[in-house]
Amino acid sequence: MSSQTTVSDQKATGELGRKLARAMGQITLDRIGEIGIANARHNLRHLKNGKSLAALRGASLGQGDSAIVIAAGPSIRRRNVALRIKTSNFRGAVLATDSSIWYCLRNGIVPDLIVSLDPHAKRIVRWFGDPRLNESHLAEDDYFSRQDMDSAFSDELRANKEILQLLDLHGKKLRIALCTSASKDVVERVLETGMQIYWWNPMYDDPDSADGQTRRLYELNGLPCVNAGGNVGSACWMIAHAVLGKRQVALTGVDFSYYDGTPYKNTQYYYEALSLVGEENLESFYVRIFNPHLNAWFYTDPAYLWYRDIFLEMAGEADCKTYNCTEGGILFGDPIRFTSLDEFLNTVTKNG
Repeated sequence: MSSQTTVSDQKATGELGRKLARAMGQITLDRIGEIGIANARHNLRHLKNGKSLAALRGASLGQGDSAIVIAAGPSIRRRNVALRIKTSNFRGAVLATDSSIWYCLRNGIVPDLIVSLDPHAKRIVRWFGDPRLNESHLAEDDYFSRQDMDSAFSDELRANKEILQLLDLHGKKLRIALCTSASKDVVERVLETGMQIYWWNPMYDDPDSADGQTRRLYELNGLPCVNAGGNVGSACWMIAHAVLGKRQVALTGVDFSYYDGTPYKNTQYYYEALSLVGEENLESFYVRIFNPHLNAWFYTDPAYLWYRDIFLEMAGEADCKTYNCTEGGILFGDPIRFTSLDEFLNTVTKNG
């Protein structure tokens, strides 16, 4: 996976990955749609412990019309995002994905809003600290240990202990936009920490479809349905401008890809790719993309490629300016302004 890969080489690889990306909407719906609805049905009993996301409509989170999204892509540890935000005079809203909570809190950033989306039964609770986590659980699932993510996660039990302590300390000061599809373990942990909950439904399909999953969710609980673009980083961005009314939204840690040279085994869907095409055909599953802003190659999988394509569509219809300050990855193209975090911070602080 050398950076010397040519454009013709790039076009020759990733054929299967591109094909799967085009079908990813239906694949995702088939994979998690019923799970999300089952979780939402279970969570009906907890809705009284929070408010509708609509209660945040136009809320004064942060000053002015700007917001920064902090996601947990591989760039986050390379770009020292937390320090740069802290040492700037940024007073806008900070929205964090559930996967970046620990990164934020241990680096002295208390987000104005956390967002959680994924319905996975066991993994997502790890971002909040899993009170039940033990060695046997780690032996059963290497999802966290093998991935190219925050190196602080390498000692998983120690990391889990620190997350538990930090959220127990800060929980009552935190707001969370919690998707109704969240798992039982995530909801219990959020309630345990005392976070202020704002509930919302994921938009799985066309909300106007009478027999669609989104309509089923809305009829179940009457909560707002949000087009989250399939992932929590995009959900943060959508909530920042469509709910909070922010007109300048910067993205950090939204890579939707892996750095060139990252072993395939350290990617999110490695085992699925291995099962589908075998070790010898992995080049057909992963797609290489050249970022002209950085003069660098990255590679991605079908899910991340789909997220990127959907985001570009949503950004084209959004009533806000979107700045990708990730300084890595594959999210570029109209109407996104690809720039550095420092340039964004200087601009918004100078303009008040």
